[in-house]
Amino acid sequence: MVLNNRFLFPFGFFIFIIYIIFLADTANYNFAFRLVGHIPYGDKMCHALLYGIMAFLLNYGLNFKQVKHFGSSLQLGSILVFVFAGIEELTQYYIPSRTFDLNDLLADFIGVVLFSLWRVKK
Repeated sequence: MVLNNRFLFPFGFFIFIIYIIFLADTANYNFAFRLVGHIPYGDKMCHALLYGIMAFLLNYGLNFKQVKHFGSSLQLGSILVFVFAGIEELTQYYIPSRTFDLNDLLADFIGVVLFSLWRVKK
């Protein structure tokens, strides 16, 4: 089975996010982490950007599938990314090199929402 671009892009970006999480969990802060640390609110902007892009790509991969719940519809990819972001943020409570930050989760949510508003027209 050959993966087409609809699945390749979100999968590749997910692997990239996992790599970033691994570097942060192991306190392996490279130049990019240090650079972002010097930008005011750089960490929050990166959270919003990375999780927003991941939501957009997953929504694209899932062909912007909608889930109807309580009278509203949400994109499935956005729901999955936000659940992943929540779990990832909660696990930081148990990792000595990380700290749980509710503002990071809020930045993730803002990124997911903003990038979920953007759709590719057919």
